[in-house]
Amino acid sequence: MRINHIARPLWLALVLGGCASQPQPPWPAGSGGHWIDLTHAFGKDTIYWPTAEGFKLETVFDGTTEKGYHYSANQFCAAEHGGTHVDAPIHFADGAPTIDHVSLDHFIGPAVVVDVTAKAAGNRDYQVGIDDFTAFERQHGPIPPDTIVLLRTGFGRFWPNAVQYLGTAEKGPSAVAKLHFPGLGPDGARWLSEQRHIKAVGLDTASIDYGQSTLFESHQVLARAGIPIFENVAGLDGMPATGAWVVGLPMKIAGGSGAPLRLIARVP
Repeated sequence: MRINHIARPLWLALVLGGCASQPQPPWPAGSGGHWIDLTHAFGKDTIYWPTAEGFKLETVFDGTTEKGYHYSANQFCAAEHGGTHVDAPIHFADGAPTIDHVSLDHFIGPAVVVDVTAKAAGNRDYQVGIDDFTAFERQHGPIPPDTIVLLRTGFGRFWPNAVQYLGTAEKGPSAVAKLHFPGLGPDGARWLSEQRHIKAVGLDTASIDYGQSTLFESHQVLARAGIPIFENVAGLDGMPATGAWVVGLPMKIAGGSGAPLRLIARVP
């Protein structure tokens, strides 16, 4: 089927928004907006969980070949859960989908940004709760079904300083107890999954559960509900509270419990 240049914006809106169970804002491409990159670059400074190996990039060849042309190639090694990435439901729910079986519909849709920067600034262990969402809704209206909810704690400004971002730069199992950063509280996770039926949830810290969590209850709640989790999201300071569209493409790892995620947003 051919789509002419006049019909293309309408076609995109129908394809990306028309299948939802509830009306959604139109796809803003071509409406005078701009793109925002919500992804931290992967490199030697990428932050990973204290018990995980960091990102490694090794040069295979970089230079002039014996036949006279330039050639450059690298190989990389990385844990699934580090940098800007997504947790698949299997990460905390037995028998749930692996990343290669999570519908791409979960990664594309209208987004809201709930800003708790002021509260997190005074409490590194702050947990976003129902009160934060109801306060948001009093100002911006109800969070529609099939929305991608992003939580801005303000900790993105600390990247890639591990001490400020995580609470510690130490590595190994003993460092986990020293983690201090905000997250989504279990009650908030239940409310989003049961009352608002969202597509995905993400935030600008290393884990959806706050740093001092030992049971990772929010992970469990969201995983059982089949909701992917975006962690270490970048660029939330440039996002509006409502009106943006998010597009995310995870690396398609067969059987993966998560994957690096290229996350971007269109802001009208």
